[in-house]
Amino acid sequence: MAIDKKELSSEQHTLYTEVVAEKKTLVDKERNLYEVIPKHTVYRIFVGRFFELKKGLHTVFNELKQAKKDDKFEIIINSVGGFVNEGMQFFNIINEKFSNSTTTYLDNRGYSMGALLFCMGSKRVIYPYSDLMFHNYAGGAHGKGGELKAQVKHFDTLIKSFFYDIIVRQGFLSEDEFKKMLIGKDYWFDAKKLCKRGIATHVIVDGKEITAKEFLKLLKKVKKGK
Repeated sequence: MAIDKKELSSEQHTLYTEVVAEKKTLVDKERNLYEVIPKHTVYRIFVGRFFELKKGLHTVFNELKQAKKDDKFEIIINSVGGFVNEGMQFFNIINEKFSNSTTTYLDNRGYSMGALLFCMGSKRVIYPYSDLMFHNYAGGAHGKGGELKAQVKHFDTLIKSFFYDIIVRQGFLSEDEFKKMLIGKDYWFDAKKLCKRGIATHVIVDGKEITAKEFLKLLKKVKKGK
């Protein structure tokens, strides 16, 4: 039961917070054992394009910085991507405050930085028509002529390492696929492919959340029934 709610908005994203009361569930009547979920805050952010041009995400991230040990983070993604730097800010706040308590929802598309953000969740939930795409970054540099080469080289090394840690270390793309991505190949995934790859851990079907394995079994049954 939510006992307090709040909303904050940036240009592209909206953050809602709910304070949830403590909940006790009896799990063993004979031994009088209860499962206790302590009072906590759920931070739920709806993510659009990573393209904050005014004050950035100061207010949103300041709110997230207040999170405590038992708090939860839910990220609802419908994004074609945008600035990698903003995605890195999400990566940092997840590592700092929500390393094992972040659930990402792919509602309904996650391309480029949107795809990477989805992969940052410890639990990753999709829908039957969710759509995801990995590709290499696009960017540029400006400054004095002698500085451009060093700037591009530094940024390229940094971003490649960031992409690698999120995509390859978790097994979502192979080393060979990642190399092809860096030279221009795009990788598109529908719900079935997301489950097969382990990119998605759960799927919401007909109002019920099931595991990726259960969803793949369901698809086989539907195919056989046709």
